[in-house]
Amino acid sequence: MPQPDLFIFFGLIATGKSTVAQAFADGRSLAYYNSDVVRKELAGLSPQAKQHETADQGIYTGEFTARTYAALLARAEQDLAKGRGVVLDASYQRKTDRDQVRMLAQRLGVRLYCILCVCPEEEMKRRMAKRALDPQAVSDGRWEIYLKQKERFEPPTELSPEQLITLSTDLPLAAVLEQLATHLETQP
Repeated sequence: MPQPDLFIFFGLIATGKSTVAQAFADGRSLAYYNSDVVRKELAGLSPQAKQHETADQGIYTGEFTARTYAALLARAEQDLAKGRGVVLDASYQRKTDRDQVRMLAQRLGVRLYCILCVCPEEEMKRRMAKRALDPQAVSDGRWEIYLKQKERFEPPTELSPEQLITLSTDLPLAAVLEQLATHLETQP
C-alpha cells in the first residue's frame, strides 16, 4: 500500500484556504479536518455557532488554540496510521505550530505538503463580508482579526521548496485546484 500524504492548507483568514482544502480533500478522498470546526467541537459548540470574541479571547486564546492544534494532529495521526491521507485546514500562523506538523510527518514517515493560500486584501474583504451574511459559515474571521493575524504571521521560511506551495486563491476554485494538481505532479 502506498504511503499516505499529509497536506496543510494554511494562511490568513479569508484567503480561501477552507474552500480549497475541502474541495481538494473531497476530490482525492482524503480525511479533512478544519480548525474552526474542531475548535468549536472542543468548546461544545455547533460549527455554525457565532463567536464574536476578539483575537486572544474565549475559544481564541493561545491555550485553546494549542488544544485545537493538538486535536488536529491527533486526528491526522490516526488516519495516517491507517494509511489514509489527510488535509489539515488551519491558519498555522506560527512556526512552532507548523513544526509540530513537520515532526508528525517525519515520525510517521509521510510526505508533507504545506500549501500557503494567498489572495489580495480586497478579495479577502469581499469574502469576509459575504461570509458575515451566511448563517452556515463556520469561520468567525473578521477584518480586525485578520489585521491581528497579519501582524503575527510568521513567514514559513523553515519550509523547504519541496514542502511549500504558495497558491493564489483569487481565481475560480476549479482553476486553483488545477494549479495545485499541476504543481503536485511536478514535485520530485
